[in-house]
Amino acid sequence: MTTGRQVLIAQAALLGGVVAILFLKELPGLLRELRIYRMSGGLRAHRRYP
Repeated sequence: MTTGRQVLIAQAALLGGVVAILFLKELPGLLRELRIYRMSGGLRAHRRYP
C-alpha cells in the first residue's frame, strides 16, 4: 500500500523528468536565441536601435 508521501514523491519525479526532457529538447533553440541576442548588442542595443 502506498502512502500519500510516496505518491507525491512519484509525481514530483515524473514532473521533474518531463521538465528535464522538455528543457533538453529546447536547449539548441535557446542557445541559438542567446547567441543572436548577444550579437545584436544585448541590453545595450537600445542605444543603437531606438
